Amino acid sequence: MTPPWRSSWWWLCGLHAALSLLVWWAPSVVAEAFTWRAHDGWVRPWTLWTSAWVHLNLAHLVGNVLAMGGVAAAGWVLKPDGRCTLAWLMAWPLTQVSLLWWPQVGYAVGLSGLMHAGVLLLAVQVALVRLPIRGARFWGWLLVAVVMSKVILERGWSQPIVWNAEGNLPVVQAAHVTGAFWGVLLGLVVPLVLKRPQKSPP
Repeated sequence: MTPPWRSSWWWLCGLHAALSLLVWWAPSVVAEAFTWRAHDGWVRPWTLWTSAWVHLNLAHLVGNVLAMGGVAAAGWVLKPDGRCTLAWLMAWPLTQVSLLWWPQVGYAVGLSGLMHAGVLLLAVQVALVRLPIRGARFWGWLLVAVVMSKVILERGWSQPIVWNAEGNLPVVQAAHVTGAFWGVLLGLVVPLVLKRPQKSPP
């Protein structure tokens, strides 16, 4: 039987996907109440979490839910422990609140920033050989390089919002920057600070 802390990553992925679907089918007033907005986020602090489950159209929803399935699949292969899940939980609101750095960003919804954090968090664990897979260092740094190259090419720090004509929605690229930042930072720090307890010798 899989220990609860071993399956916590998959449960969190499932929670994001399920609640994204529920919010999509809920009355529009729910999505409005769940959306983080820069001008009143401090008086509606729950939106730092709930805004990730709000999506602007069906393509946005389907794309993010499918991508979250990929993050869950990575967790299935890599088997991150509860420390990794805790780091990802911490990155969740921090990714959102950090968008205040860009005055152009009036609101932000969707899972993409959070997924950038999760993927980089896993990549850092693999690169530092904290997860037991063959060739961990090579594959981990390769994944870090691929995701960070995407973020750098987007230049989200100077182009925080761009219009995606194909998806017919604005993309808050700044959320990819903040997600990447917190994913790397917390991926380095949290699992290191919360060391696995050593077993006593027999």
